[in-house]
Amino acid sequence: MRMEKDQLDTPCLIVDLVILEQNLKTMQDAVSASGKQLRPHAKTHKCSVIADKQIAMGAIGICASKVSEAEALIDAGIDGILITGPVVTPTKMARLVELLERSPSLMTVVDHPNNVSLLNDALRVRGLRMDVLLDIDVGLHRTGVPADCASELADLVLDCDHLCLKGIQAYAGQVQHIPDYEARLDASRASLQDAIRVFRALKATAPACTILSASGTGTYDIDLAIPELTELQVGSYVLMDAEYLAIGSKEDVDCFSAFPPALRLLTSVVSVNQRGFVTVDAGLKALYRHGGIPRVISPKYESLQYDWFGDEYGRLSAKEGGLLPELGEVLELVVSHCDPTVNQFDCYFVVRNDEVVDTWPIDLRGKSQ
Repeated sequence: MRMEKDQLDTPCLIVDLVILEQNLKTMQDAVSASGKQLRPHAKTHKCSVIADKQIAMGAIGICASKVSEAEALIDAGIDGILITGPVVTPTKMARLVELLERSPSLMTVVDHPNNVSLLNDALRVRGLRMDVLLDIDVGLHRTGVPADCASELADLVLDCDHLCLKGIQAYAGQVQHIPDYEARLDASRASLQDAIRVFRALKATAPACTILSASGTGTYDIDLAIPELTELQVGSYVLMDAEYLAIGSKEDVDCFSAFPPALRLLTSVVSVNQRGFVTVDAGLKALYRHGGIPRVISPKYESLQYDWFGDEYGRLSAKEGGLLPELGEVLELVVSHCDPTVNQFDCYFVVRNDEVVDTWPIDLRGKSQ
């Protein structure tokens, strides 16, 4: 039976299929035209169906933040996975080795001598060999070895009989949301200089080191101009959110215009008893708070201002004299930050021309281990 999107129960996530597929194509075309490769991050969409679409479009694999995300992707038949966070505990190390037996193309990153030796020992027990990247700290200071210590860690990896050093990872998350495009350009290029130096040195001494994996949605076009960069780990471009849309781009100083928001959250007006605002059914449990301010994109009400109003509710306020929606009306919001918002829902409702045409499970939801 035909269903329109405004008939869906709320709050829920919808994905505009036309926009999503265009976003996939825009990124893949840009990466391919630059002679690079794309290994997009599943931590954004947490959906193996979307990962399949990315690979079908030309991606060489998929990034995952956690072992559990990689497990779900491999369960879905996806190969070429790079785990972008260090795996250090015995439980996760055992799971990682088991995954490698199922998917020999699996890679992970290392950033500490103990991390290296423990992984090599775990692989030796099972008689396996694994490709790894050095995670280089390029200013985020979250994970990664300082560039000045990278050569010593690389030597340790090269001495391991069950590890193969394939290159480096250098994610500059701290520059992705710098509002001004030119400032972001300068910051991204500056942050990657040490990583480029490390990569050049490794290539000169270890021919197997062929990967420099880096970048994010906010710097994708900037980083594509870096000759040494071989692959992009971009994530949010697929769905987009208010935080990314608020930064400037090369084409528009006020908006990141390359990737329109394919992801929207539907919310219903549940109370209209106050003057100047209405209450909707999407609060902190539906919309992650850190990031941008959720934005109403229903044309009739674009001037409304969203604010969180508790765990279960949100508030939509009108400017003086502005039109307020009526009880029961369904509105569309661009979410604040797509990654953690997606993680609060079980599925996407896929729409084309306002009609619900499919449902995709968010099968990586809750995969935080």
